[in-house]
Amino acid sequence: MVDLVPVPSPGVPLYYGTPGDPLVIVLHDWHGRLPWLEGYANGLVHAGFRVAVPDLYGGWCATSEEQAAVLRSELEVAPSLAILDEIVQASRTEGSQKVGAVGSSMGGWLALQYAQRGEVDAVVAYYATLGPAEQGVIPNPVLLHFAETDQWDAGADPAAFVSRLKEDGTPVTEHNYIGTVHGFANASIPKVDTRAAALAFARTASFLQDHLG
Repeated sequence: MVDLVPVPSPGVPLYYGTPGDPLVIVLHDWHGRLPWLEGYANGLVHAGFRVAVPDLYGGWCATSEEQAAVLRSELEVAPSLAILDEIVQASRTEGSQKVGAVGSSMGGWLALQYAQRGEVDAVVAYYATLGPAEQGVIPNPVLLHFAETDQWDAGADPAAFVSRLKEDGTPVTEHNYIGTVHGFANASIPKVDTRAAALAFARTASFLQDHLG
């Protein structure tokens, strides 16, 4: 039995910033809602946003790849996307007129899927794409951050994904970070590259300000 780590406020989104400001939903990677996301969220608050960080794992997170794989295997997509719907609806009630989504790895994959519903005005994905069978039209601007070293399923590699986005007419910007590996922005795991993470965050905040501000 793999030991997992409980998270504070299990199963409910954590909110940062002022209700009514443009909303950014930050989706965790397959490790779950680790502590680094609090600093990331507060950085977005300083950039002018209301931020929601949902817990998609029902109260658990993991610091190892083995533990993360257990959590990821139990993720259900439809309930996860329903959580995002609830956050968006509640925030619109509070006055947030613009909505963005930011996700890392698994969270980026979910953010890109959710963007296809037309509920967000901008989406940012770290080291994530959609395969041909998963991809519909994303009707809003997309920002993609890629590690230099990563692994991709056939047809889901960055070049193929970006090409499909452009064919659909989706505005897309991509950045590749030399010397990094998958997970480089997660400050709670050893793979973090602080310089690349800081640059990616700055680009993310600027992109969101352009499209949500």
